[in-house]
Amino acid sequence: MDSIMQRIRYKTFQLTCLLLSLFALPVYAQALTLPEALILAEQHSPALRVASGQQHSSVAALDTARAFPNPEIEYGSGRSHLMPTTPQPGRNRLLAFSQPLELPSVRGARQRAAEAGIVSGSALLDDARLNVYAQVKQAFLDIQRRESESQLAEESRALLGQIHSRVKLRVEVGEASRYELIKATAEMLAAENVAQSAEIKVTQAKDRLRALLGTPLGDTFDITPAPLLPEDLPAIASLREELLTHQPLLKAAVAETQRATAKLEQERSLRIPQPTLKWSAEQHPDVNLWRIGVALPLPLWDRRAGPIGEAQANLERAEAEQERIRFNVLNELDQAYGRYQIAQRQLYIFETGLMQGAETALKVAEAAYRYGERGILDYLDAQRVVRSTRMDYLNARYELQFALVDIERLRGTLLAGEHP
Repeated sequence: MDSIMQRIRYKTFQLTCLLLSLFALPVYAQALTLPEALILAEQHSPALRVASGQQHSSVAALDTARAFPNPEIEYGSGRSHLMPTTPQPGRNRLLAFSQPLELPSVRGARQRAAEAGIVSGSALLDDARLNVYAQVKQAFLDIQRRESESQLAEESRALLGQIHSRVKLRVEVGEASRYELIKATAEMLAAENVAQSAEIKVTQAKDRLRALLGTPLGDTFDITPAPLLPEDLPAIASLREELLTHQPLLKAAVAETQRATAKLEQERSLRIPQPTLKWSAEQHPDVNLWRIGVALPLPLWDRRAGPIGEAQANLERAEAEQERIRFNVLNELDQAYGRYQIAQRQLYIFETGLMQGAETALKVAEAAYRYGERGILDYLDAQRVVRSTRMDYLNARYELQFALVDIERLRGTLLAGEHP
């Protein structure tokens, strides 16, 4: 009976582990799409969780800044030992109440600093989301590029395998020299190596996407190719204006400067003594007393020179950091726009003559080889030129897409178009 119960418990444990494993991992019956990848990044990205925590902290800091200082109440009781001339000893009691009063200048500066902190936290969260979305889009596009490269490499391997078979047959019947077979074999082996390397690069690209999403996708998964971004962009001057208006990192830098300014105002306002309103009542065996008054600290030894100096230095640092970020993001935009122009120019060259020229040269070399006018070397060289041209065209096409994603990130338009 005990053995039967143990087997039942073991089977129940196995079933529970199986169900937990099924619910723990996301299962995709279909290929992963880009919107689904962005949703996963939004839910699981560690960078977004960190930025979200900072934003929540800044919201809580505003509650702290709005809070009034707590009052203080004091109660005491004891025995009174009176002089011989007084009636008799008895108990005494004390009840005191004090309320610190904040000057409006101090309270207003503190709240302005906290509000600027909220703006900064929200902007940093948007910047983190922009970076994660851009990285996910680029990783998604990189998988598409690697799969296209693998497809081209597989086509080249199949074609060179056919060429090798034909050359081998011609050598066996004595129509070609042994050297042609050696050359065809070398080209076929090189094509096999390129095809295997391309398959590995596809796996590596998927691993990078899996790491960015922050969630397990299983050992193997497929993607649905995302549509390529439109290639037309406004002029660089318009892009700079959009960047200066919408870039979250720049907004955060401006908010940090405003917060540093409010902190400096707060420290300067604290040089004025902050009053404390006091009220007390005392009960003695022979007399009852009550008092009301105001206490003011005397700024004789501490004129807050240190805190004001620190706040002034922090303001200067924030202003310098704002300028540094402004120059950096503008420089990043110029660099991305330059890559965009280079890739666009390369595509134009490929599409207006280079691709067609390489394919025409291949057809001529193939016809000459078939009729015995040229050797295998010319035919294989023409094949190599076509493969290289197609690969360069593919790389230029995706380099243009990577540059467009970077420009989207810098413009701040990626959030409006891709927020899940």
